[in-house]
Amino acid sequence: MNIQKETGAAQGVQVNEAELTEINRLARTPLTAEQIYTFSVRLCDNEIDRDFERFPRETLNELAALFAGTTGIFDHEWSAKNQTARLYRTEVVRDAAAVTRTGEGRWYLKGYAYMRRTADNEALIADIEAGIKKEVSIGCAVRRCICSICGEELSRCGHVRGQLYNGKLCFGELREATDAFEWSFVAVPAQREAGVVKQFRFGPAAAATTLKELLAAAPEPEKWLSALEDLEKQADLGRRYLESLRREVVRLELLERRDVDEDTLRTIAEKLSEPELLEMKRACEKRLEKRFPPPVQLCYGVQSRDGGEKDGAFLI
Repeated sequence: MNIQKETGAAQGVQVNEAELTEINRLARTPLTAEQIYTFSVRLCDNEIDRDFERFPRETLNELAALFAGTTGIFDHEWSAKNQTARLYRTEVVRDAAAVTRTGEGRWYLKGYAYMRRTADNEALIADIEAGIKKEVSIGCAVRRCICSICGEELSRCGHVRGQLYNGKLCFGELREATDAFEWSFVAVPAQREAGVVKQFRFGPAAAATTLKELLAAAPEPEKWLSALEDLEKQADLGRRYLESLRREVVRLELLERRDVDEDTLRTIAEKLSEPELLEMKRACEKRLEKRFPPPVQLCYGVQSRDGGEKDGAFLI
């Protein structure tokens, strides 16, 4: 995103009484116009970006309500020391001079931000005015990413973003915004016009700490949780198989090398992958076969040691 005027250039915003009233709703101590620097930012738009995703106008309207009051930081590093500015007002604006790749009029989410005029912020304010600090990225949550080809969830339909299907481009429509985390000054934006590099967490899954919690927040959770249960069963079988293979390798090594400590062998086996364990097992079996060849019950071409005496082997 560019920090800009309505036309796209970076611009400070004149602090009038109405703007100051909006800002002081967020401030604990009333601020004067002389204490603050204000500027506008183009957060995101409805154009298809470099990730082959876009915010439809409905989502821009949802984000406008969510982003009011959010803080501006650097490179999405969630640290209090990185807080630089805060949005005090947002609006969805029609860019009358542009049309999106889909043929629609271009709309964008515009934010109005303020920061205190302090010695620490002087350099940042100068960089904004000079057009050096102008790309920003947003961090937000959306519930759905819809395929432009079939209208289904893009993660499940099989179509690939950026590919053409009968001449139609596949991209994701980001719908149902649920949260806005922050906006950041960044070096490389994804949206060509707005300069947005997005960080998305889908719906209630944003707060998930385990895979089960993540899937429980997804559409059709029963199906995903059932698939996870099947995977967990297969993983358990795999773990038991590997443990059995490790025990067998340790047993064979102890048969051949009685001078090696069993705990040492177990530690070594724990670090080996399945192919390595199988190869180690094969090599052990081969060495043991040479060292302890199997006994032969019948001998051919060898004279009997009992001197030919009939039934000599059974005499006491």
